Amino acid sequence: MSEGSRGSSLAFGQVVIGPPGSGKTTYCHAMREFLGRLGRRVAVVNLDPANEALPCPCALDIAELVTLPDVMDSLRLGPNGGLIYCMEYLEANADWLRDKLQELRGHYILFDCPGQVELYTHHESLKNVFAQLAKWNFRLAAVHLVDSHYCTDPGKFISVLCTSLSTMLHVELPHVNVLSKMDLIEQYGKLAFNLDYYTEVLDLSYLVDHLASDPFFRNFRRLNEKLVEVIEDYSLVSFVPLNVQDKQSMRQVMQAVDKANGYSFGDQEHRSLEALMSAAVGADFHFASTLAVQEKYVQSQDKAVEEEVMDL
Repeated sequence: MSEGSRGSSLAFGQVVIGPPGSGKTTYCHAMREFLGRLGRRVAVVNLDPANEALPCPCALDIAELVTLPDVMDSLRLGPNGGLIYCMEYLEANADWLRDKLQELRGHYILFDCPGQVELYTHHESLKNVFAQLAKWNFRLAAVHLVDSHYCTDPGKFISVLCTSLSTMLHVELPHVNVLSKMDLIEQYGKLAFNLDYYTEVLDLSYLVDHLASDPFFRNFRRLNEKLVEVIEDYSLVSFVPLNVQDKQSMRQVMQAVDKANGYSFGDQEHRSLEALMSAAVGADFHFASTLAVQEKYVQSQDKAVEEEVMDL
């Protein structure tokens, strides 16, 4: 596979990024199983040198090149410095990655990436690796996973929006932001607004007003207003909700990613998808529980409006 070769065939895939604990590895293996049932040849590539407990075998593992414990022991670095060194080492040994990926030609690739946020907001090595993949005719979309429990805390949600925007601008790939673990969202507290408010990132001034009710955040209202202005001025951030146990939810994410990286599937995969979705009933169909979260907040808001009208 020569660099920048126009004669080599296109390859499609996803680079799965996000903070630690957001569910990147779980997503990769769930998406591999989902796409495999549609007939795609899917391979998972582990690019996280700290990921030692892989739930399923990977087609390619960066541990063959470098591991975080070895780097920390030999160079006396901490985990953050060690991860940065590992990514710089991967960039310097791009030929190793190119040769290994050559063996996976014809597969749809899911790249499971490290969880250090700095690698996606201002460090250059992973960004350069992604640029190399583009030169090797890979058409990639970045899937940025964010734990949905941040929606229950307005201050953390603004922070997540800023991080997502910074990542989108730095990584320079077609981007799909995903709110993961939607089936667990209400375990962390009640949402202040309708679910659509968070996924579509609607008028954030309401979020600032909600924060102002907290004595701590009241002192930072002006700062929050400016942060919100930056997010709204770019108008780039929105989210797709995800529950990996739900076929309909996985389908929505898959279609968003396919649109982002330009992948188009044939009739056979379309038929497989329709057959898979028609079987999504009973205990195997969890999307209703995700919609129930949104429906409950819609109904509670409607009821509150009715009560206000009655009081008048």
